[in-house]
Amino acid sequence: MAGLAVACSEPVRADGPATAPVTTASGPISTAPNRVTAAPSQVTAVPGAVSPLPGTAAAAPGVAAPISAPLRAPLPLPAAVAGQHEGAAPRLWGTQMPGIVDSFAANGDQIALTLDACGGAGNNDMDQDLIDFLIAERIPCTLFLNKRWIDADPARVLRLAGNPLFELANHGVAHRPLSVNGRSAYGIAGTASAWEAADEVWVNHLRLAELTGVPPRLFRAGTAHYDEVAVAIATELGETPIGFSVNADRGATASAAQVAATVSAAWPGSITLAHMHRPRSGTGPGMVTALTALRQRGFTFVRL
Repeated sequence: MAGLAVACSEPVRADGPATAPVTTASGPISTAPNRVTAAPSQVTAVPGAVSPLPGTAAAAPGVAAPISAPLRAPLPLPAAVAGQHEGAAPRLWGTQMPGIVDSFAANGDQIALTLDACGGAGNNDMDQDLIDFLIAERIPCTLFLNKRWIDADPARVLRLAGNPLFELANHGVAHRPLSVNGRSAYGIAGTASAWEAADEVWVNHLRLAELTGVPPRLFRAGTAHYDEVAVAIATELGETPIGFSVNADRGATASAAQVAATVSAAWPGSITLAHMHRPRSGTGPGMVTALTALRQRGFTFVRL
């Protein structure tokens, strides 16, 4: 894979967030954001604190409930979920549809920052300068980690998990669009069945839970593309499918100036998507410029 496909995001216009084509069996449908909203989680960083296991403790003062529902105990097995959807024919495809959270109900001028780590050949690095900036400025962020990226350096993942600024989320096993019929995005073939879609979510769910002790509640597919059957599968496996409002870095291919301009135009309640596995791209410098400017304008940042 090369270009946008490797970096795992999608193109965006310089003047606003991208709206990827969404189709039905009868043709295109509106790509206006499906405003699935949820309350943000305002994070107050406490040095050395580690997030508790879900359901083991009440939320700390000042920390709102996460956007996803509490994990059920026990969750259904992936085979059972896949079996319920075997043979289903999807009608929708894209980055926006019912069931995908692409914005949230902001409390004032809040923006939710997310970073993807896509993993695989040439994509297992980390933009340490960007992470260090977030830590120094006490800016919370949700990190979507692919299993290949996790397995490349598990100790790195544990360091991130130990910082209360960050919530670790699920970016799949092989960075595939989440599909039940092999639908592709940017040349990347999607999962080809309900069983493969369930595995793409569940195997990395187990990996993160095993490694960190905290099962992930949020999932973003490779390329952020889904069909509605796959959205249902991820949801039934206990994870909330996440999209985006602002595609910050065009799959880590945008220049620093382009990233800064795009992120600076974010609005309250938006979810920004950028990448943390390309330290030599324009993503880090552009994000630093934009986040500094947004904070000066009175914006605050939240985890999902």
